[in-house]
Formats: sequence, C-alpha cells, structure tokens
Amino acid sequence: LGALAAMPALGVSRDPNGVNVNSQGATTVFITFGGLVEQVPVENVWCGALMPAAPDIGFRCDPATVFGRLPLRFDQSRLSAGGSVFTDIMSIPPSVARRAYQAAERGETSSFFYVRRFESTVGGPDEYVFVTCRLAGGGARVPLALLDVRLAFEVDETVASVARGGELSRFSAEISYNGTGRLRGRWEVVLPGDSPPETRDLLTEATLPPAERPLQRRFTLVDRFNVFLPPTGHVVLPGPDPSRLPTEGDGLYQILLRVEASDDKEGDSNLNRAEAGEGIVHTGAVAGFPLPTLRYFVGTEGGLRAALAQGALALLAPAADSAATAGKPLDFSWSVARNVGLYRVEFSPLQGDAKVVFSALLQQGIGSYRAPAFVWDHVGGDGLKWRVVALGLDGEVIAETEWRPLRRGA
Repeated sequence: LGALAAMPALGVSRDPNGVNVNSQGATTVFITFGGLVEQVPVENVWCGALMPAAPDIGFRCDPATVFGRLPLRFDQSRLSAGGSVFTDIMSIPPSVARRAYQAAERGETSSFFYVRRFESTVGGPDEYVFVTCRLAGGGARVPLALLDVRLAFEVDETVASVARGGELSRFSAEISYNGTGRLRGRWEVVLPGDSPPETRDLLTEATLPPAERPLQRRFTLVDRFNVFLPPTGHVVLPGPDPSRLPTEGDGLYQILLRVEASDDKEGDSNLNRAEAGEGIVHTGAVAGFPLPTLRYFVGTEGGLRAALAQGALALLAPAADSAATAGKPLDFSWSVARNVGLYRVEFSPLQGDAKVVFSALLQQGIGSYRAPAFVWDHVGGDGLKWRVVALGLDGEVIAETEWRPLRRGA
C-alpha cells in the first residue's frame, strides 16, 4: 500500500497526495491537480481499494469497495490557468468516514482513497488520480477546516429589527471545525442599495483558487478578528460591538463573516509538486459551503419579527404592492429558513392566476436576488408577482411563501 501511495500520476499531478482525515465526522481538504492537458474532471469517488484502470491511465476504485461520492451541494471545485490546473475541495461527508471506520474495525486497512477521474476532450484515455486518506482524530494532525457555521443574535432573531439610530443586540458565530490554527478575518456589512454578495463571495478565502481570492467583493468593514483555535472542534466567535453596526438609514442590511486563509502545514498545497505553478497555497479555514449571513432591518418591521424568530420562510423586500423604481435594480430578499439546500425565486405576471414565467436558484445562505431587467419582458403588463420556494437537501419542496405583488414604476 505504501508503494502504491507513493507512485506519481502519469500525467496529472496533485498535492497533497495523502492527508489525515477525521474518522468520526466530516473532513474538508484543499487539493491542487496540475498538468491537465485537454482533460476535464468528471467524477469523484471514495473507496477502500484500488485496481488498475487499464486500458485507461492510473488506478480506479474497486467497485466492490466504494464508500460514496461527493455531494453536489459541496462541490466547490474550479478549473483555472487555461484549464491546466484544477482546484478541488474534497468534502468528506460523515457517512463516508463512518464506512471507512467500520471497514478498519473489520481488520481492513485504516486508510482509504479519494479518486478523481479526468476525461480526455480529444478522445484519449481517461486518467484516474488518487489521494490517500488516513483515518485519524479531528485534532491537531487534520487540516484546519470549517465544518459548520451558525450566526445568531443573542435574542434568537434570524432577522433583527431596530429603529433608525438604535442599537442591535449582540451576536456571534458558532463554529465547528477540524484541526487547529489561527482563525482570522473580518466582519463586514452589506448596506441597503449595495449589490448583494454572490455565492463565491460567501466562501472562505481558503476555499478559492489563488487567482480568484483577490476577486472576492469587499463590503463595509466593521471589525477584524484573529483568534487561535485549539484542537477541540468547537468555538464561539463573538461579533463586534453592536454600536459599530450602521443603523442610520432605513432598509435591509446583511452582516457577513469573511474568513481569510491562514497557514496550515497539515493542509497547505504545494504548487510545485502538483505541477501547477510555484509556491505554497495556504488553506487554513477551508470550507465546502458558503458561509451564512445575518440580516437586520432599520425601520419598522415589528410584525415580521415574530415570524422570523421562529425560523419561518418570509418575504422581506420589496414590500407588498410597492412600486419598482424606474432605472433602479430589482432586488428581492427573504428570510433564511432552517434545513434548506436551495431557494427558488419565481416570477409571474401580476394579473390572473399565478404562472411561473421566470425563476432563479440560489444557494442556502444567500437570501437575496438581483433580477435582470428583462424579467419585465417575461411578465409583461404593469407589474409582477413573486415568491420564494425552499428546497430541501434532496430537492424536495419544504416551504413556500405567498405570492407578493410588485407594480412597475413609472
């Protein structure tokens, strides 16, 4: 097994080629694949044993030992450098770790494999490249990764409401993680009228390829943090002093937790060894999901607060029967409900029975959508109706709002 793990890939290289993973839960690891030549990634599998992939290249999973595949909602992978470099965020679900641990208990090897298949775009053979996963605890020898993040106000408000010039209650981030190291970053606020953050803006910096990291949008800075995470797996990160949050203007605000990449010897990726460039990519605080946000209203939203405090799905803005301002972006926002995988924003003509003529899918943690101007062409007439449908992790509908009318402005 040791000789197999040390063998280099014939064409595509990777780093790291072996990692320690949590035997009792999830693990997330940043992996760089380099040297792709007219190839694209098409499959990822975890398994307990490998076998020659002939007539293809490398070693593929023995079908009898497959533990699972990467869930689509955790796929944050990215091609870069003209398609020659592939950044892969390997998010091992607890179910895979449990199957690997059970196999080890039966006397099988205490390591397993993550195999990426690369398909030739010019009719050549496929290439299989593996990374060895060694079962360990979730402590100091496992890459520093965020596994779950929950933002909350002390008064249990998903969306708070405050009068103009008032002060919000305190809030914090409850974080589950693997590994140990520095957690550093920023608290930022999205002001009313700002273009809302996109999904890639909500990823931690360590989740992105190096070239994409400077492209993340920045918003109004509130405070910075830099704390040490011991190998205990859980921390509560206090938010900044609430008096520093802007409340001068009416509207919807979003509080963002922006986590920067830190040094992590257990998970850093060596570009030279991956044949993907030069230097070390720091990957401390990698995460396989966009971080959630907190929302607060400045103004009068008393009737809505009670529903939101219970985690209900509710439309926030624009208000019912309001008029869109001509020449201004069409921004829609809603509360973030629990146990949601995706949100579907639907639009219908204002008159008659609801008939969806345009829709958009947003990942959990977003809670807002800027519609393109051509949505008016789809609905026609003098207005539209819109609603939000919450989809579960398996794609099933778990909640939906009422339709809300919006008139076309002059």
